[in-house]
Amino acid sequence: MKNFRSIWGLIIFSFLLFSCEQEVIEKYEPVTEIPPVVETPTAGSAVFTKYVAIGNSLTAGYMNGALYTAGQDNSLAAQLAKQFELVGGGVFNQPDIESVNGFFGVAGGIVLGRLRLSAPTNTPVPIIPGDIPTLYEGNKSALNNFGVPGVTLLTALIPQTGGPASPQNPAYNPLYARFASNPGTSTLVGDAAAALADGGTFFTFWLGNNDVLGYAVGGASNPNILTSVDDFRTRYNAALGAMLAANATAKGMIANIPNVTDVPFFKTVLFNQIVFSQDQAALVEQLNNGYAQFNQGIQAYNAGTLPGQTGPPPADQRRTTINFQVGKNAIVIADEDVPSLAAYGIPSIRQATATDLITLTAGSVLGTDAGNGPIGLQDPLGNQYVLTEKEVAFVKTRVDAFNVIISEAAIANTARVGLVDINAIFRQFAQTGFSGNNIFLSAVLAPPTGAFSLDGVHPNARGYAFTANKFIEAINVKWSATIPLINLAQLPANELPQ
Repeated sequence: MKNFRSIWGLIIFSFLLFSCEQEVIEKYEPVTEIPPVVETPTAGSAVFTKYVAIGNSLTAGYMNGALYTAGQDNSLAAQLAKQFELVGGGVFNQPDIESVNGFFGVAGGIVLGRLRLSAPTNTPVPIIPGDIPTLYEGNKSALNNFGVPGVTLLTALIPQTGGPASPQNPAYNPLYARFASNPGTSTLVGDAAAALADGGTFFTFWLGNNDVLGYAVGGASNPNILTSVDDFRTRYNAALGAMLAANATAKGMIANIPNVTDVPFFKTVLFNQIVFSQDQAALVEQLNNGYAQFNQGIQAYNAGTLPGQTGPPPADQRRTTINFQVGKNAIVIADEDVPSLAAYGIPSIRQATATDLITLTAGSVLGTDAGNGPIGLQDPLGNQYVLTEKEVAFVKTRVDAFNVIISEAAIANTARVGLVDINAIFRQFAQTGFSGNNIFLSAVLAPPTGAFSLDGVHPNARGYAFTANKFIEAINVKWSATIPLINLAQLPANELPQ
């Protein structure tokens, strides 16, 4: 059993296509709608003369894995500001990134830009070249949008987020540093509060998502980046308190945290992504022969006959064998939570089940050979690419706890603050989609109905408009306003494959 790896021969699976492909809908027949009754736009008991937004990537307009001009122009905050203009809202200044393709990353010395769909596989790939973010050269004191991708409650509150840039400063965020009022000294919350104090009348506050999102999208492989409940409460109340204290008359809306596992990042690559045809039956047999020794060890453990065992383990501690067949097959994954049989040379691996969530990023590594055979077949998919059923439940528990804190903050400040229940809204949207404005939106990536951009986490322009409308609906109820909703059909969907 200890020579488990050595029994494998090199098998090339050139016929397996692992991609993040979704069906591209060629034609959509709109549904004829009855025009809504048009009300005269009014601000109700709120004032929108100067609107200030603070948040993370969702407020900034991050889209397709990058921050770029088209995303900023269609950000949640920018779309809200356009509607606020109808009820007396003023100029809304953003720290313009002035980039067509944005910054997705660097690979092999080449700067990569935002994601696009590549034909014929409909797989998201980066655009080349991308653009490294540059300093904002506009008037920092006139900014209204303080949305920064990647910011957590902690990094929104500390000056290190603005610099210096060094290996000793993990809090550094260049997307804040580029427009920080005083990089290395100012804070994001402080800058937003200063803008609100300078004549601000209304604000939106949507922080906290990244206090759980980073942990989830990394397959729960780094517990150190998950904020504790106590720290979340302290930091959230400090950040919201700073905004409320900045201007005693300003009103605003706060939003809670959606269940991060409802997004396409966890729904696009399926647990049973591997498909073998009848013509590949011999290959299936070869794979099963390769796992024969592993399966014998698992069967012996379940029977309680391994050396040192005094009997079979409890039902919930039993391990599963690995088997392949013609047709759909589950991906082989690493799972550190299964009972360890390392003493017998049996690795902690298993095949995924329908309750496991495979990340979108797994699509780029499944089927590739890192030296131990194709990943997902001979070589298990690493835990950074998987949320197991246990981890999914833990993430939900943490999101629920954070949302209780947010709800309590809304109740404690109800005279000045309203709550947008994004958690419930996104959950419903993930189940049913949205039909309106003679279009249909769904929680997928594929155009034309997809409401999410190609990174699988952030909305596209229509998705941001849908979210903005939910803010507007909550504002209208809270402050007795009649701000018109955005016509989603006027916003662009994801681009077709190129």
